[in-house]
Amino acid sequence: MTNSFYNPTRRQVLGGSALILGATFSGIRTHAYAADPKHGGTLSLLLSAEPPVITTIAHTAFNSVFLSAKANEGLLTYDYDLTPRPQLATEWAISDNGLEYSFKLRQGVKWHDGKEFTSADVAYSIATIKEVHPRGRSTFLNLVDIRTPDPQSVTLVLSKPAPYLISALAAAETPIVAKHLYEGTKAAENPVNNAPVGTGPFIFKEWVRGSHIIYERNPEYWDNPKPYVDRLIVRFIPDAASRAVAIETGEVDLAPATPVPFSDLERFEALPNIGFETQGYQYANGISRVEFNLDKPHFQDVRVRRAFAHVIDRNVIRDTINYGYGKTIPGPISPSLSKFYVGDLKTYPIDTATAEKLLDEAGLPRGSDGIRLRLTHDYVPSGETYRRGAEYIKQALAAIGIEATVRSQDFATYTKRIYTDRDFDFTFNGMSNLFDPTVGVQRLYWSKNFKPGVPFSNGSHYSNPKVDALLEAAAVEIDPRKRLEQFADFQRILVEDLPDIGIVSQPEITLFNKRVAASTVGAEGIAGSLANAHIIS
Repeated sequence: MTNSFYNPTRRQVLGGSALILGATFSGIRTHAYAADPKHGGTLSLLLSAEPPVITTIAHTAFNSVFLSAKANEGLLTYDYDLTPRPQLATEWAISDNGLEYSFKLRQGVKWHDGKEFTSADVAYSIATIKEVHPRGRSTFLNLVDIRTPDPQSVTLVLSKPAPYLISALAAAETPIVAKHLYEGTKAAENPVNNAPVGTGPFIFKEWVRGSHIIYERNPEYWDNPKPYVDRLIVRFIPDAASRAVAIETGEVDLAPATPVPFSDLERFEALPNIGFETQGYQYANGISRVEFNLDKPHFQDVRVRRAFAHVIDRNVIRDTINYGYGKTIPGPISPSLSKFYVGDLKTYPIDTATAEKLLDEAGLPRGSDGIRLRLTHDYVPSGETYRRGAEYIKQALAAIGIEATVRSQDFATYTKRIYTDRDFDFTFNGMSNLFDPTVGVQRLYWSKNFKPGVPFSNGSHYSNPKVDALLEAAAVEIDPRKRLEQFADFQRILVEDLPDIGIVSQPEITLFNKRVAASTVGAEGIAGSLANAHIIS
């Protein structure tokens, strides 16, 4: 065990790779702090869809991640290059063998109900996340013990190294919740998830379903004088045109995740009161994909899946649906995760004749009406891109005799349909690669992560022992070169098996009113706490 904790100038070497234990603020952003931030004012945050829960202890529904950290914090936060910085943990160290992660916790922190925050809360939260969180099973796979020698100390003990773990402790990814409010309950069903009691800068006040959530400033926040704003209002506006009006007129101040159609961005760039922020998505690295339900007999034949790949044109989705924003991807990993990305994977040229031949060989001839197969296509209800993309995919499949009925629904219904009821044929959705493939990618293809009822896991029900072995090996490999080779081999197998089709790395932009400063200060962006955000005019 290293004998010193967090030091801003120190690096610890683990398995030949430098792991930065210090926290250096890079200051990369398109808008800066005011010289002297003032208290006061109301900040409004726009979300395109209402999430099913606020707290992400057992759920990672897309828009939930923009809310969780406002009340519930994490052990660490991260700079743009994923350098860890203190949050509830002030110091940390990793043993030389990579099997123990030790943290010193911030003293004097209280839950919003006045109870003391201690190491028992951290131990409970991480143990629970390992069991019920969609990514927790893989993130904390090797966790065998959590030691709490005193109220301000926690040590995570692993059976095998986890080279990604120091990057997995952000508030929205690994939220720390109050043990005294959760213990003895089913974490996924605890009503505190929707009325959070945290340690964070904002105190939850109300959730009016279909309309808004209100938080108020935590006057006892440990990082005094933050937060600066008195009130945070989160508004849900599912209609794209209405979102555009709300941003343009100043009804809302912050609108993350490219809240308006790509076709509108050029117009918004010309507005003097609106700023564009492209930082703050380094923790997410989202992609779009077509995912098949492999429990459906027709999709168990890889020739059917390959026929889809021969007619769904990634370039059309990028150029027409995304208006040229983003990059086409051949596989499951975003180019933003550059050290893991393999760009020369096998692809399937757009070729309707080949697609038709594959369907014939799979025993799906055209009927007298020209239809080979009737399917329902569910798209994730998260912005116009997926709806418009689903309509394009419907047209592309019609050329080879597949009739796809596009089905729309709210986010909660979609999530239940795909991951609990499994009542779907295929879906056009988005997933985050996150900060490391073991956390963001493995969950989607690891056979042991097929868990009905757990959202954003292995929705296709894909199972390949070779893929499982590669993913499990990469999860503990501390030699960077070997780990990259393992993920490269994984990607090569995946584009042969095609449990899904990678489409585009999704570009993400936050639109903000220029009266607001410091809303994005690190890799988590608007999904962070917003403790630094303040009004400058």
